[in-house]
This record gives sequence, structure tokens and C-alpha cells, in this order.
Amino acid sequence: MAYALAVLASGRGSNLEAILRAVDEGRLDAEVRAVFSDREHARALDVAGSRGVRAVWVDPGAYGDKAGYERALLEGIRAVSPNCLVLAGYMRILSPRFVENAGCPIVNIHPSLLPAFAGLDAHGQALAAGVRFSGCTVHFVDEGVDQGPIIMQRVVPVAPDDTRETLAGRVLKEEHILLPEALDLMAKGRILREGRKAVILKEESH
Repeated sequence: MAYALAVLASGRGSNLEAILRAVDEGRLDAEVRAVFSDREHARALDVAGSRGVRAVWVDPGAYGDKAGYERALLEGIRAVSPNCLVLAGYMRILSPRFVENAGCPIVNIHPSLLPAFAGLDAHGQALAAGVRFSGCTVHFVDEGVDQGPIIMQRVVPVAPDDTRETLAGRVLKEEHILLPEALDLMAKGRILREGRKAVILKEESH
């Protein structure tokens, strides 16, 4: 049985497209069972719907508080029984209670080389710091913001004339490679979480 994924996304869904493309091409033995968004008109929902994947808008405004919204979101996620929950451009911070009760690992893709430049505007932070390299990180989600164990990273050089937009464009291309690769390792059982670290196990030889 294919590794079951549920995806949370708030925007255009380009990382979702990368996941679905990797599944189609046989680079990722997984099934995206549902995509959830906090935004009614998120393109990610259109991407999911066009591929026959369940697309669900969970309206934060329909609940009295964050806790109520997260309970509804968890209910929808549990209904599809994922092996892993993927944050692919999801712009809300999940509470520790949500993470604890998700019932499966949660992974996130972040546009910097964590632990550097966590949080919002990672590209702006990188440019302001004058770093020569940035990149992207797939990591486990824990109770902190962009602080969970790092699974994989890809490096992107920063050019002297880079803007947020040009740097973001090059990093995004690497995100589209990195996220399916990391999920493939997860699907194959080759990611072991040990405390604050994620260990990549060697592929078994036959």
C-alpha cells in the first residue's frame, strides 16, 4: 500500500504539484489523500481538485478560536488516515496541542538553511544578513517555529544583485526537488527521529 499523505497549503500549491509529479513519475511511492487549506480560493485546492484529490477548505472564521479551528482541521485529517502530514506553504503556526494530537509525523518545507532565518521573510532575512548561501530545509514540525529536527537541505548561492524575488525563485526550484526526495525517504522508512536529530538510514542492499 502506498504511503498516505495529507497536505496543508495556503497558496499556489507549487510544492503540492511537485509531490504529485513525483508520484506520477514513480519517484515517490505515495498517495496524496487530501489537501486542506485555510484559504477558500487557494490555488492549491484547485490543483488538488484537478487531480481528483480531495480538496477541503477549513474556514478559520467559522470557529470561535484557534483551538476550535484546529479541532475541525484534525478531524478532517484523521478521516483520511495519513502516514504523514505535509506543510507545503501553510502559513499558520500550528499549536503544540495540534502537533501532539496529529497522530502522525508532520514535516514542513522552509525556504532557508535552518536554523538560520526561521519564521517569516526568510529571503529578506538572508539578504539583510549578507550571507553567501541560502537554500531550503525539510524538517519535522515540533512545538517550536521552524525548530524541529532537520531531515534534508539543499543549498542555493546568493548573488550580489539578488532581490527577494530572484532568490525566492531559485530556492523554490530546489524546494520542488527536495520535498519529494525527503518524502520518498519517509515512505521507505529511512528517516529515524532521534531526539533533536533526524537520521537517514542507509538503503538496504539486496
